[in-house]
Amino acid sequence: MPIIELCDATKIYHKGDTDIRTLDHVSLTIEKGDFVALMGPSGSGKTTLLNLLGGLDTPTSGQVIVCGQDLGQLSSRQLAAWRSRHVSYIFQAYNLLPVLTAYQNVELPLTLLPLTRSERRKNTETALRIVGLSDRMHHRPDELSGGQEQRVAIARALACDPDLLLADEPTGDLDAHSAEEIMKLLTTLNREHGKTIIVVTHDPRVAATARRQLHLEKGLLMADKVS
Repeated sequence: MPIIELCDATKIYHKGDTDIRTLDHVSLTIEKGDFVALMGPSGSGKTTLLNLLGGLDTPTSGQVIVCGQDLGQLSSRQLAAWRSRHVSYIFQAYNLLPVLTAYQNVELPLTLLPLTRSERRKNTETALRIVGLSDRMHHRPDELSGGQEQRVAIARALACDPDLLLADEPTGDLDAHSAEEIMKLLTTLNREHGKTIIVVTHDPRVAATARRQLHLEKGLLMADKVS
């Protein structure tokens, strides 16, 4: 069952008198429960594609259908509401609030959802347990390693139980060992918890972890490799 369908999707940005085509007539289907790596040089359109899939942007032409919703038909307010129900992001920078504990960082986005305090606590503790940080939940970011901080960021993304996890260079700031541990965690989330995951990466070792590799070049989908 497709969770993502792109049909002839194009994105053009206007800079002065110049049109910059960052995504060029891309058609693509991604099944629910898949694990996809987006690869390509800088400027190839990877982040643009990720932003379209996450509802942070809309196509200039064509269709982007995610979780059964044509995102090009939604207003900015509707897109924000749609994202809160369906999508979570994991970034290269962990974006944790330094004055909050791991628990508080994970719980914070849940305060925007219609959940009771006990439901927030359950979701937060479950997410931290899944990423292996139950024993570190009361530590602040400066008391954690880089790999642990990224695990907190992943727990924060998991806490609202999204349909789609979008990761933009999630291992970019980590040493090789921590990067390997994070990719093992994402693989576990995909295989054991059924999460659909899309990872933007320049690292072929990270991409090899995914079931499928998409290669972009100057906004064009050049290759689609299934492992």
